[in-house]
Amino acid sequence: MAVREVITWGDPRLKKNSEDVGPWTPELEQLVADMYETALAEEGVGLAAPQVGINLNLAVIDCSCGEDPAQRILLLNPEIIAEEGSQKGPEGCLSIPGITEVLERPQKVTIRNHRPDGSTYELVGEDLLARAFCHEIDHLRGRLFVEYFGPVKKQVLQRKYTKNQKAG
Repeated sequence: MAVREVITWGDPRLKKNSEDVGPWTPELEQLVADMYETALAEEGVGLAAPQVGINLNLAVIDCSCGEDPAQRILLLNPEIIAEEGSQKGPEGCLSIPGITEVLERPQKVTIRNHRPDGSTYELVGEDLLARAFCHEIDHLRGRLFVEYFGPVKKQVLQRKYTKNQKAG
């Protein structure tokens, strides 16, 4: 396993729609292992393939942040099929380090997901897991969480992010 470089806000690869994952390969298995390792090293709950520069509908989530391997979830060509309720909470992104903002997301989310063998199943997430499903699937659609804010707020966040980056 290896920690991969996480690309950051402004990189055009984060704005692309991802392509569906085809047949499962040892290379994809390695990518998934590296993504879990990267998310853990960066202290993130999830990581989408576009964040490591790979344009595939693939993401990893671990709401336990490495504490419980049973909580690891591989999103493979996922699709949100139902949303219920709403929650407001802080949200950040490994591709926008140093920026955290309160964002409204669904309280409960049902997704259709794929296994490496191509079969499908449904997963239901509530609270933090629902937020993670939405956040990572947004990445697969070329959308960052800051895009939910109006142009003025987004500009303020971009200036803050740029200032943070220059300060190191």
